[in-house]
Amino acid sequence: MTALADLSVANVEWTGAVRIIRSVFPPIDLFEDIADPADWPLLIAGEQKTNPRIMATIGNLDLVPVDRRVGGNGASYLMSPFTHCSTDRPSRFTDGTYGVLYAGNTFETALFETIHHHARFMARTAEAPGWTSQFREIVLTVAAGLQDLRGHAGAARSALDRDSYRASQPLGAGLRAAGANGVVYPSVRHAGGECAALFYPDCASAPIQRRHLDYHWDGGRVDLVRDAGAGAVFRVIDQA
Repeated sequence: MTALADLSVANVEWTGAVRIIRSVFPPIDLFEDIADPADWPLLIAGEQKTNPRIMATIGNLDLVPVDRRVGGNGASYLMSPFTHCSTDRPSRFTDGTYGVLYAGNTFETALFETIHHHARFMARTAEAPGWTSQFREIVLTVAAGLQDLRGHAGAARSALDRDSYRASQPLGAGLRAAGANGVVYPSVRHAGGECAALFYPDCASAPIQRRHLDYHWDGGRVDLVRDAGAGAVFRVIDQA
């Protein structure tokens, strides 16, 4: 198995990185309104006395080390992937017991990554054709030293299997346990694109919500994407 020492560290700085998420998840007031994460535990304790559902909204804050938490404007987009992880939602570099924030280096890369996962869900649940869930485009900055899978063809091959996470999940767990910030790797859904899998929220910053997007499911694939604000519709030609 690939070890931490086997991978070089790349100082990744993407000022226009893109993450696309479901619009159904609203911002979390605690993360947005209280800039200093050091104040959160006390505020949560007080809020729980009148609002027993507060933890369902915030998630499991204990999953994020105190010194790696972030607050202020847009912080929900950085914290939520880590406080609301679940073994029911594993991904390439986690079995769901800890969170990972995924972002593409371009809008197109993020789009094709999410199209793939949305299509798998739609097929698995036998959804009828039509316009489906709305998504939000989040533009953010990624700035961190990440373990680099882009130039390690042999080591990366099994971790970048298009159809299986059998090798990538243990790799992610091992790297995180060894102190890594995350992984930068070539997208397997968009040729030429790159993705970052971040193990901590402070590896990203300055998230800004941009477009709302609708995906059209034709019964077999996502074939159309609509910019909900402008009304423009784009045909999906290639899903590499």
